[in-house]
Amino acid sequence: MDLARVFNGKKYMWDGRIYETKQDMKKTAEEYSKENFEVEEVEEDGKYYLFTRRVVTEIVVEGSPV
Repeated sequence: MDLARVFNGKKYMWDGRIYETKQDMKKTAEEYSKENFEVEEVEEDGKYYLFTRRVVTEIVVEGSPV
């Protein structure tokens, strides 16, 4: 399994799990979505995989400028 794939021009990372059923995959995909991840679902050879990505919306910088 590829660790990363591109969907619609955006890079997604495999979550590292192989799901035996579509139901298990869908449940986990919903959890990722609630945590503000974009999710792509893949079925290959009767197994199910999730690829996720999260867009950085805020960067916190500590310290004072030089």
